[in-house]
Amino acid sequence: MSEQKADGRGAGRRLLRRGAQGVSQVRRTVARRPRLLLYLAVLGPGVIAASAGNDAGGIATFASVGADRGYTLLWILIPLILSLGMVQEMCARMGAVTGKGLSDLIRERFGVRWTAFIMVALLIANGGVTVSEFVGIAAAMELRGIARYFSVPIAAMAIWWLVVKGSYQRVERVFLAMSLVFLAYVVSAFMAHPPWGTDAKEIVHPHFELTSAYLFTLVAVIGTTISPYMQVFVQSSVVEKGVRVENYLFTRADVWVGTVFAIVIVFFIVVSTAATLNVRGEHIETAAQAARALKPLAGPYAEMLFAIGLFGASMLAAGVLPLATAYSISEALGFEKGVSSSFREAPIFLGIFTFLVALGALIAVMPGLPLIRVLIVTQVINGLLLPVVLIAILRLVNNRELMGAHVNGPVFNIAAWLTTVVVSALSFLLIVATVFPGLFSH
Repeated sequence: MSEQKADGRGAGRRLLRRGAQGVSQVRRTVARRPRLLLYLAVLGPGVIAASAGNDAGGIATFASVGADRGYTLLWILIPLILSLGMVQEMCARMGAVTGKGLSDLIRERFGVRWTAFIMVALLIANGGVTVSEFVGIAAAMELRGIARYFSVPIAAMAIWWLVVKGSYQRVERVFLAMSLVFLAYVVSAFMAHPPWGTDAKEIVHPHFELTSAYLFTLVAVIGTTISPYMQVFVQSSVVEKGVRVENYLFTRADVWVGTVFAIVIVFFIVVSTAATLNVRGEHIETAAQAARALKPLAGPYAEMLFAIGLFGASMLAAGVLPLATAYSISEALGFEKGVSSSFREAPIFLGIFTFLVALGALIAVMPGLPLIRVLIVTQVINGLLLPVVLIAILRLVNNRELMGAHVNGPVFNIAAWLTTVVVSALSFLLIVATVFPGLFSH
């Protein structure tokens, strides 16, 4: 009888211990869950801005890199992750600390003249690139047998309706969903059966060729990846989302996750075209050409996946580019702004957005469009603007009166200034090569 009582007491103690372990496990789960929910709540600006950088022009650039250079430029992706991540993080941090957009801060700290120059350049450059996004939509849908005269107006109306009639939360969710379309390039790369060992070796084995063609390609990749509108968009989005210093840690994670995701997609675009087009010696100039070229080499599904990726990328950038422009001009002029605002509350903001979407779609369906000329002009403007924006960002983020204890640390600052100098020099080189193509013909 005493043995039974002892066994009962032992079983009771074991149950109590298990119960205590269960309670502690629940507590740990509950403690982790708010952190996860908080991260999901601030997820968005970093992922959307970095993904929008892989637009129609970017995909065409990366596809041509894979077709022409094979895997030899994969090493540049590591420095690109660091440079893009640093620039995006500084803008997101300024948005969280100051509660103001980049154009707001530029106007307050550098005056009206610099602000006017930057705004006019952004308007022209982003207007031109918006046209290329709708051209990308048209090209992707034409691969599926749908004429641009139907696809472009419908896409423009869908983007306009989403932004003008939706709330910021809804717009952000749709943009995040569009970012998932980039996973099509991952599947496309695996269908191409690349030599993964060679890919891994080229990533960690940097090498240079002192030729004008190689240098021009290198500059194009960097210039395509880091664009001024991305910095405007990420900072304005952080402000509109209401991110503050106390939960900025999660926004920083969002920025770096978005950067890594975007560059990983670049990796798979290069790999898929290098494994198919480069080995056959095929040269392409557009993303649509890359998709068509993949069909006989990797099958019809590879072409379809590449086209899906192009369509999603173009739709995302066709929304983000006009939004970034509307944010920047409204901030610079002191007008009301915000995706959740109505036309009555923010007429200038939504008017600029509407104008750019309508203009981009209208020009994209024009027959005989000189797209290459449009892209050259916008590329030159972006190349001129990027160094100005990067220097402005660094001066603002290191202003203790503005940022307090949240200025750059010494190591981060050295890396950021080095990135600015290198990117600015390469942007200048790209401008020279674009304006004077004969200079590099030999």
